[in-house]
Amino acid sequence: MLAAFASAIHNNDMNLLRPGHTAGWLVAIVFLVGVANLHAAASRPNIIVILSDDVGYSDIGCYGGEIQTPNLDSLAKNGLRFTQFYNTARCCPTRAALLTGLYPHQAGIGHMVSDGGHEGYRGELNRRCVTIGEVLRPAGYSTYMAGKWHVTRNAHIKPEGPKDSWPVQRGFDRFYGTITGAGNYFDPAMLTRDNTCVTAFSDPEYRPARYYYTDALADQTVRFIREHHERTPQKPFFAYLAFTAAHWPLHALEEDIAKYRGKYDVGYEPIHRARLEKMKQLGLIDPKWQPALLKGNWASVSNKAWEARCMEVYAAQLDRMDQGIGRVVDELRRQGTLDNTLIFYMQDNGGCAEGMGRGRQARPRKAVEPKPADYVFVNHRGPHVRDGRPYRVGPDAMPGPEDTYIAYGEAWANVSNTPFREYKHWTHEGGISTPLVVHWPKGIAASRRGKLEAQPGHLIDIMATCVDVAGAKYPRTVGTNSIRPMEGVSLAPAFRGRSLGRKNPIFWEHEANRAVRDGRWKLVAKENKPWELYDIQIDRTEQHDLSSAEPKRAQQLAAQWEAYAARANVLPLGGWRDRAGGTNASPALEFTLADGDHLERADAPNIFARGFSISARFDTEGKDGVIVAQGGSGQGFALFVQNGKLAFSLRRGTVLTTTAAIPVSSGLHTAKATVMKGGAIILALDDQSSVSAQAPGLLQQMPADGLDVGEDAGGLVGPYKEENSFGGRIESVHIKLQ
Repeated sequence: MLAAFASAIHNNDMNLLRPGHTAGWLVAIVFLVGVANLHAAASRPNIIVILSDDVGYSDIGCYGGEIQTPNLDSLAKNGLRFTQFYNTARCCPTRAALLTGLYPHQAGIGHMVSDGGHEGYRGELNRRCVTIGEVLRPAGYSTYMAGKWHVTRNAHIKPEGPKDSWPVQRGFDRFYGTITGAGNYFDPAMLTRDNTCVTAFSDPEYRPARYYYTDALADQTVRFIREHHERTPQKPFFAYLAFTAAHWPLHALEEDIAKYRGKYDVGYEPIHRARLEKMKQLGLIDPKWQPALLKGNWASVSNKAWEARCMEVYAAQLDRMDQGIGRVVDELRRQGTLDNTLIFYMQDNGGCAEGMGRGRQARPRKAVEPKPADYVFVNHRGPHVRDGRPYRVGPDAMPGPEDTYIAYGEAWANVSNTPFREYKHWTHEGGISTPLVVHWPKGIAASRRGKLEAQPGHLIDIMATCVDVAGAKYPRTVGTNSIRPMEGVSLAPAFRGRSLGRKNPIFWEHEANRAVRDGRWKLVAKENKPWELYDIQIDRTEQHDLSSAEPKRAQQLAAQWEAYAARANVLPLGGWRDRAGGTNASPALEFTLADGDHLERADAPNIFARGFSISARFDTEGKDGVIVAQGGSGQGFALFVQNGKLAFSLRRGTVLTTTAAIPVSSGLHTAKATVMKGGAIILALDDQSSVSAQAPGLLQQMPADGLDVGEDAGGLVGPYKEENSFGGRIESVHIKLQ
């Protein structure tokens, strides 16, 4: 009947439409519609978005680096490389923009994942945005994610949730990864399969002989692809693979580190110079551009072996990631779908200059009892590994093993960002420039393969591109929520050598660092600093500020940025500091602690917007250090001894209030610090000597870091160095909330 029907239609024979043939006609119509739908599904590409973490513009091989990334290099050779693609300068905002096609403040994540009390700074994806998964799933795509999520509010990052902003609730059929933003590569915090927290040692579905998070993410993506083709081969799929490589801590496998042993013994300048030359040869940079100033003097580095090892481990992390990407590509090839899979590779911000774990510890932490295999770490910066060993930091600990927690530092980050200025956090080119490798044999014109694409692009364009190539419909409303229109443009025209047709400038804001780019012109400023103007076509390294020579152009761009800030929930500028804290903390009102104790944020005193007192019994034994500290560089307190004198600091946003210091001798003493409702601070020693100070008020949020007795292990609260462990003896610390 079907063959006859097809023949009749071809020959314009309408006899089959007579009443006696109606049933056959209906069957045939249903069949042909189904065939048409299958053909349409088969013609739409699978889509894989790969994101790496804290990686500089020049790190991977096809963008100038010496790090071995043959799989990414192969994708680039057979695809396109965008030379002027941009992220948002930081982990969470980048993920928000990538997932939603909006600027991050519009999606609710203008800063990180704490609630700032303003619409643009709520700290998790709002309901006026949709994710790529939420758009592609109604269009017939299966949706999978493996990796770092980091767009859920801190208060909800715990095994019991709430989970309304977790991946499965935001458009993904399957999920394997971490809800939080970083952590141990050998034992990740908040590791989750679908909606259930697991651990590297308790997950019944994945038990490799040696667990390593980068491997696990690639393996799970391969599994998702394989199972998709086994179960629903007629459907296209969307997969989001978000590696944590190469975010601190520097954790890597020894066989990968061995590939780079001795490679970086020459120091910063030769690596920087070699990258510059390779980038020129590849056509990625204009030889006329003046490179940004090189940071770091290798001759003055006192721990050269340690410093070189940091970069060796960093390179090994990226090498391992590339190996995992290769396994994903191999699986696509096995399934016969590589040619019609659109693959994107990009990075979430520039190289990271943060000094995590680079200071020397005055004394090691004490070991604690091991945690059971099913214990879920919530705090990714806890003080101990699962077997109870304390994390080691500083130049006495060679990075790489699971019990180290170290970053590679500013000088190597500067090399990673060759040839640009600044780093992660800043909106100068070093903070926001990323490679974009695009591979799609069926969608990229053969004449374009291996080429460079110089048209500027931004993460907001990924959603628009996915909607375009998938034939999906971007919604105006979801339920009762109106959805903001996409901000980006489809990159697909560039696949065929055409103009993107971008009508609007590209904008940035992060931590009051701000920028706008319109064509060849870029206006950029650091927090509380004046605008700088650059002609990116001849000075992308931002070495020659033209704001004085072109004041009218600078004013026009500034006005465009102000209009963007007003419409895109960026204002109030600095609103990320006005956090509505007090969540995800202990409900207890009193705490008695001992030397070496650590409380994760969820178990620490809730000192948001309330007074408190601290009483500590200690003997300095003639040495300095932190007695107790809670919080970090944004909010918190610290009681410490410096230069033989006792002091107390309260940090409230950008304002640090520190009392006058009280001389303290060796011997057992009792110190009491009280923070009162109006921000008044009183510090007393042995109920005799006392000093006072006045802070602007109580803390504006619950501190992001936890509490430590005997050191300040997270971001620094007070005016002391990273090497701040207390050298004396602490008998007890008692904290009471008002």
